[in-house]
Amino acid sequence: MRHPKNTICLWYNGDAEEAARFYAETFPDSSVDAVHYAPGDYPSGVQGDVLTVEFTVLGIPCLGLNGGPAFTHSEAFSFQVATVDQAETDRYWNAIVDNDGEESACGWCRDKWGLSWQITPLALTEAITDPDRAAAKRAFEAMMQMGKIDIAAIEAARRG
Repeated sequence: MRHPKNTICLWYNGDAEEAARFYAETFPDSSVDAVHYAPGDYPSGVQGDVLTVEFTVLGIPCLGLNGGPAFTHSEAFSFQVATVDQAETDRYWNAIVDNDGEESACGWCRDKWGLSWQITPLALTEAITDPDRAAAKRAFEAMMQMGKIDIAAIEAARRG
């Protein structure tokens, strides 16, 4: 098996395989690629436990490490998922939040394992980078009031 030069390693508390399977079921170009078992006992597990899971999320190679409870995810790292319309935005947001996840602000949510996701419509990115700085500011101010992004409201704010 060929390994990528750079892989995102994500720390889990014994449930890396469950997380990887959820991501593979939820996002396109995602898969569980390999499950590796501990060859011996380690601080948070025993020989034969799932130690690492190789998986792909939206084309990005990842390694889930069942390292135990010592470290948890924070908003300092997130996956930003560009969506093309409200249906795709809703689908990903709802999949994460409805699977024991948690809503946050400005298009962010957190999955049940504590990993942060930015579900970001391309319309939002275009609006807040609009060369018309007044239009960009209106769209930005609208976004700041949102949890899940409402594309129609962003576009209306951009238009003024």
